[in-house]
Amino acid sequence: MPEPLLPAPPLDLLGLTCAELAGELKRRHGKGMYHAAALAREVFKRGSPTPLAAPEFVRSPVLAACLAREIRGPDCRITARQEDGEVRKFATTLADGAVIETVIIPARGRTTLCVSSQVGCRMGCRFCATGALGFSRDLTAAEIVWQVLAARFELGAPVDNLVFMGMGEPLDNFDRLMQALRVLGDPHGLGFGPRRITVSTAGHVEGIRRLAAQAPAGLHLAVSLNAADNGLRSALMPINRRYPLEVLREALASYPLPKGGVFLIEYVLLAGLNDSREQAHRLAVFLGDLPARVNVIGYNGGAGGATLFTPPSAEDVRRFCHWLAEEKVFVRARASRGGGIRAACGQLGARVKGPGGAG
Repeated sequence: MPEPLLPAPPLDLLGLTCAELAGELKRRHGKGMYHAAALAREVFKRGSPTPLAAPEFVRSPVLAACLAREIRGPDCRITARQEDGEVRKFATTLADGAVIETVIIPARGRTTLCVSSQVGCRMGCRFCATGALGFSRDLTAAEIVWQVLAARFELGAPVDNLVFMGMGEPLDNFDRLMQALRVLGDPHGLGFGPRRITVSTAGHVEGIRRLAAQAPAGLHLAVSLNAADNGLRSALMPINRRYPLEVLREALASYPLPKGGVFLIEYVLLAGLNDSREQAHRLAVFLGDLPARVNVIGYNGGAGGATLFTPPSAEDVRRFCHWLAEEKVFVRARASRGGGIRAACGQLGARVKGPGGAG
């Protein structure tokens, strides 16, 4: 007696490129790019909640019925929204009850989405609210991509620039990050070119090396540095004990930047700690001949080490930038936005609650 046929596994629509989806349709139903491109168009370009209502599937009702049983999207719901001027933050509750936060940041001529890659973070940076949560789990590629679709189609934000600077260390979730980048860059779908995407890391050297080998040309790399001597950086950022500054610099020096490309060096200024002239000199020596642009960001407060650190004054920031400029470092002070809703740098997750005691 023949064994009963098992139902087909779910089709993770948001986690597949159009070519990958075409391959699945071919394997399962003998179809291909024609129907895959229709699904990609409806979901990624139009944000349709009913992609099987497209003409291509109305004309193929048997296929549509099969796909209705197979297609799965990530179980994500926007459960909170906040605004601080033009900056908007939204919280997403995932299928397991975990919560992530994503930030929409309009600027002159573009709108940037600050995307999360993990629930919490295992890096433990002392000045970061997300690090204080600890690590719960990685996001799937589909959950990463969903944030972009939610911002565009549920909240109506004309997102054209992506920065992986939200909750989590992107390079600690490398394989899912890369799959999300492939989906986000697919011209049949959202079509984000690599020059419109920045991946930020706390200095995950293994991830940097893998990114160097696999990332699409033109992808921007940002490094959260925050101190240029091993003792202080290890105290602020435990990852430095695993990948000290000399190892990090070697990885950056061998990274294949595109012609004219630069590293973005993020430096959170902590009053009385990493804001001295000596620290500015150490940073200039560390950078040396690396093509880099330093963004100096005043500590925002409200993070895991809120009682340990003091935000700098505007004069502190100005002075530190002046010292770097004297050392021939390309530097700019970056104004924080969204602090009123805990959406600024280092503040995401400060009030998030979810599995694993986050909150």
